[in-house]
Amino acid sequence: MNIKQDAISSNAGRLLWAGFTAILAAGVGFGVRGGILANWGAEFGFTSAELGAITGAGLTGFCFGIITGGVVVDKLGYGKLVIAAFVFHALSAIVTFAAMPQQAKGTAYNFLYWGTFIFAIANGTLEAVANPLVATLFPNKRTHYLNILHASWPAGLVLGGAIGWLLGDHYGWHWKWQLGLFLIPTMVYGAMFFGQHMPQSEASQKGLTLGGMFKDVGLLGGLVICFLLSLFFHGALGIPQTGAYVLAGALLLGVGVLTRFSMGSFLLFVLFVAHAMVGAVELGTDGWIQNITGNILTPAEGKILFVFTSMIMFGLRFAAEFIEQRIGLSPVGILTSCSMLAVAGLLATCRIQTFQGAMLALLIYAVGKTFFWPTMLAVASDRFPRTGAIAISIMGGIGMMSGGMIGGPGLGYAKDRFTSAHLESTRPEVYAKYKVAEPAGWLFFREVAALDGRKQGDVQAKLAQARQELADEGIKDPQVAIERLPEEERLVHQAGIQGDRQTLVADAAIPAMMAFIYLGLLLYFRSIGGYRAVHLAGTDAASLPNSDSIAPNMGMGNQKDH
Repeated sequence: MNIKQDAISSNAGRLLWAGFTAILAAGVGFGVRGGILANWGAEFGFTSAELGAITGAGLTGFCFGIITGGVVVDKLGYGKLVIAAFVFHALSAIVTFAAMPQQAKGTAYNFLYWGTFIFAIANGTLEAVANPLVATLFPNKRTHYLNILHASWPAGLVLGGAIGWLLGDHYGWHWKWQLGLFLIPTMVYGAMFFGQHMPQSEASQKGLTLGGMFKDVGLLGGLVICFLLSLFFHGALGIPQTGAYVLAGALLLGVGVLTRFSMGSFLLFVLFVAHAMVGAVELGTDGWIQNITGNILTPAEGKILFVFTSMIMFGLRFAAEFIEQRIGLSPVGILTSCSMLAVAGLLATCRIQTFQGAMLALLIYAVGKTFFWPTMLAVASDRFPRTGAIAISIMGGIGMMSGGMIGGPGLGYAKDRFTSAHLESTRPEVYAKYKVAEPAGWLFFREVAALDGRKQGDVQAKLAQARQELADEGIKDPQVAIERLPEEERLVHQAGIQGDRQTLVADAAIPAMMAFIYLGLLLYFRSIGGYRAVHLAGTDAASLPNSDSIAPNMGMGNQKDH
C-alpha cells in the first residue's frame, strides 16, 4: 500500500487516518453500548424491545447526520462539519449521563434514547465528511481505501468490547465511565482534522448543481429513504401513521421538484434496497450479538466473542485489494460471496453449545459481514460519480436508518416474541408471573407481552452469583450454575436462550435475500461487459440521463465479475 502514490493530495495519509479515528470513536461508543444493554435493562427495567429501540436510536440519528451533511458538505466545507460533529459528541455524553435509576422509567428512557440519537448524529456527520473525502482522494482504488477507512469501525468495536469485558466485568466500572471513554478518540480526530486542506468531490469540481447531483437518486432512490423516514416519524417521534406517511410523501415530492421528477437510476435504487438490508443484518446484529451469545453461554464469553469477530473484521478490511487483484473478485463478486457466508455463519451461531463452537460459527459470520458496508459505498461511488457526496451519504443513511428502525428493534421484538412464546407454551403460569402488563407490537407484527426486563435481570444476577460460587469451588461447567437456580427462574433463563436461537434463524433470512440481489447484479454487469468504475467526461455530465451513460474509466476495463 503506497498512499502517496495512490492519492491525489499530499496530505491524504493524515486525512485518511483522521477519518479512521473519527469512525473509531463511533465504534467505541457502539461497542460499549452493546455490552451495557443488560445493565440498562436491570437498572431501569426495560424490555428487550425498549432496549432495541434505544440501540436503534444509535443508528437512526446517523441517517440525519450523514444525509444532511452529504447534501451540504461540498458547499459548506468539511471543516465546519467536523466542528459540528465534535459538539454533538460532547452533547450526547451530557444527555446520556443524565439518566438516573431514581427517575421514572420513561424519563430515564428519554435521556438514554435522545443521548444515543445525538451521538449518532455526530457519527453520521463525520461519515458525510470521511466517505466522500476518501473516495475523492483515492479515485482508482476506492474499494481498497474505503475498506481501510471502515476498518476503524470494528477496531472501535474491539476497544468497546474490551472496555466492557475488562473495566466493566472485572473491575466493576459503572456503565457511564465505560461509555465516556469514547471521548478520547473524539479529541484525537478533532486535532487531526484541524487546519487541513481537503479536496472537493469530482462532481463539485465539475460545477454540478444540487439538482444535477440528485438526478440519479431521483424518485426511486428517494422512495427508499422516505419510507424509512416514515418509520422514524411514527416510531420515534410518535407521529400518527397517516401523518408520518404524509410527511414522508412531502419529502419525496421535494425530491421530485429538485430533480424535475427524474425517476433516477434503477441500479442505484437496487443498491439502496440492498444497503438497507446490510444495515439491518450488520448493525442490527452487532447491537444484539453480545447479549445473545452472552445469554446462551456467559456474559463474559459473549463480550470476548464480540471482540474476536471485530478483530477479524478489522484485519480483513485491509485485504480488499488482495481479494480484488489476486483472487480476481470484483466488488459485486465480493458482496455475493459475503452474503452467502453471513447466512451460513448466523445459522451456525444459532446452534452453538460451547465457546469453541461459537468461535468457529462467528468466524464464518465475521468474514461474511466484513466487506458489506465499505464495498457498497465503493460501488455507488464508482458507478455514480455525478452524485458527488450525495449518493454514498444517502446510502450510509439508509443503512443506519434501517439498522435503527428495522434491525435493532426487529431483533429485540423477535427476542421478546420467541422467548415469550416458548415460556408460555412450556409453563404458562411462570409466563404470567414474568410478563409485562402492556403488550407491544412492532411495524405490522402482532403485539406481544414480553418478559419484564428487571425480572430477567434479577435471574441473570442470581445466575452470575452461582457462576462465581462455582468458580471459587473450581467448577467451570456453566450448566451446573443454571441447575442451581430455582425451577421457575431456570425456565425463564432457558426460554431466553431458545428465543435467542430462533432470533438468529430469523436474522439469517436477510443476507439470504441479499445474496439473490447480488447474484442479479453479477448477471447485469456481465451482460454489459463487466464491472467498471465510471468518471465524469466533462462539464456537460449533468445533462446525461444517468451515470451508467458516462464514459467508463478504461484503465479498469479488464476487471470482470466472478
